[in-house]
Amino acid sequence: MLETLPSEVSVYEVSPRDGLQNEAAPVPLDGKRELVAALIAAGLKRIELTSFVSPRWVPQLADAEELARSIEAPPDVVLSALCPNAKGFERARAAGLREIAVFLSASETHNRKNTNKSIEQSFEAFAEVVPPALAAGMRVRGYVSTVFGCPYEGDVPIERSVRITERLLELGCYQVSIGDTIGVGTPLQTRNIVSALLSRIPAEKLALHLHDTRGTALANALVGLELGIRDFDASVAGLGGCPYAPGAAGNLATEDLVYMLEGMGIRTGIDLDRLIEAGRVAERVVKRPLPGKVHLAGPRRLRSV
Repeated sequence: MLETLPSEVSVYEVSPRDGLQNEAAPVPLDGKRELVAALIAAGLKRIELTSFVSPRWVPQLADAEELARSIEAPPDVVLSALCPNAKGFERARAAGLREIAVFLSASETHNRKNTNKSIEQSFEAFAEVVPPALAAGMRVRGYVSTVFGCPYEGDVPIERSVRITERLLELGCYQVSIGDTIGVGTPLQTRNIVSALLSRIPAEKLALHLHDTRGTALANALVGLELGIRDFDASVAGLGGCPYAPGAAGNLATEDLVYMLEGMGIRTGIDLDRLIEAGRVAERVVKRPLPGKVHLAGPRRLRSV
């Protein structure tokens, strides 16, 4: 395995969106700004900021425009937002974002619960989002949720996930993030899914979005890494989950991922100490402890005798 490891990996931070959308009460705008500032200070270059969806569906992200307009990110930091339809895209463009993301599930039931659309209806909506976004000079990322399992349907056929991913890339997405939305994945399952994807799709077009609900996210990330995946989604301190996937709390903690990668000699460009501080900021803004391991234990340090 050591012979296949890369020299560097890209981490895509999702806590301001995927993390905060699952909170019982909305986080104040100032708290969101503080969190994003701490993430940028830690060296994260790709940050999913919010979601331009109806406030009736996700009230925690009702301040999407105000947040997007209020963040002054350095030129090398890309802020993104989910946009499920043409209206969401127009809101994101008006707010000055350079990147957006579209999303759907590999499970019909979860897709309807999450977006109130069938999979085919989601693709019809994307046809009104992706081409205009590309024409406006924006980049578009894709998400496929419930690839590892659905809370309503159980196992999801791998071929279905592969084809959905191919369709998103054909539509113009520069990358597709493959999601273990409910955190049921195991290393062998990860190997089977990622291998099937890589048999038809270049590794640079894929990312892994893993939840640690059952404690297997890092193990699954390691399998993806060995197979050639170089992009991973994570959420500071393990913040978040999916409101339409019961029991799905627990994204892969960014600190845990960075600690493992840097400890293996793989560069992330992220300052672990500052990332741990960002985890503390996340705890302050949501007013509760968060489950990530490294922000609690701290980085490894030698003690004087």
